[in-house]
Amino acid sequence: MSALKRFFVDKIEETVELYGEEFEHAKNVLRIGVGAEVVLLDNSGKEYTAVVAQVEKKRMLLNIVREEVGAREAETEVRLLFGYLKNADKNEFIVQKAVELGVKKIGVFTSEYSSAFVSANKIERLNKVAREAVKQCLRSVAPEIVYFDKLENALEWGKQSENKLFACEFATQSEQDISSLQGSTTVVIGSEGGFSRAEAERASALGYASVTLGKRILRAETAAVALTAVVMFSLGELQ
Repeated sequence: MSALKRFFVDKIEETVELYGEEFEHAKNVLRIGVGAEVVLLDNSGKEYTAVVAQVEKKRMLLNIVREEVGAREAETEVRLLFGYLKNADKNEFIVQKAVELGVKKIGVFTSEYSSAFVSANKIERLNKVAREAVKQCLRSVAPEIVYFDKLENALEWGKQSENKLFACEFATQSEQDISSLQGSTTVVIGSEGGFSRAEAERASALGYASVTLGKRILRAETAAVALTAVVMFSLGELQ
């Protein structure tokens, strides 16, 4: 039996209104009608099973019948910070896979060697990708995509984690053993141009440990997903 379709709503009440893009998708794409059961999400970590009570021209009314805490969120907080890439599809790929792997917070930044233009519309598009990925992998909370126009600000955002990993292509060896991680973790991946040595030094001053991803040069999107997957496995989130 396939899982119930999932939709994000602004507010949970006894009778919930579904409208906008979520309504259009439910009505016109999925053909959901009166009497159907769905799952509603409000980013609180809870999941609400609801029954469609009424379908109108621009909205759908649903009645909540059951409430439970989502069981698929990661126990350990992992943050991913990555340099915004020139190819929009690659940014979306990173966000989608990070959500599937269980990352709780995602930051996008511009650094010294970045050459891509970032706009509010592009960040909103990434947030939409995150929400769709949450529904697909049956999570309950969609990470908000936060943009930083300077690497320093992004590093400040992530430095509260117990482990801070800075993927650096010119590092000769890892300063932290990724295989034995415990506790909250921030992962930092650069854009196509990588990082400058000055940026690596600033990261080190903030407590970030440089890590190497082996002797082969990985594309930025490959590095983001590969390192995140290794971190999630090390923390026990893929077992």
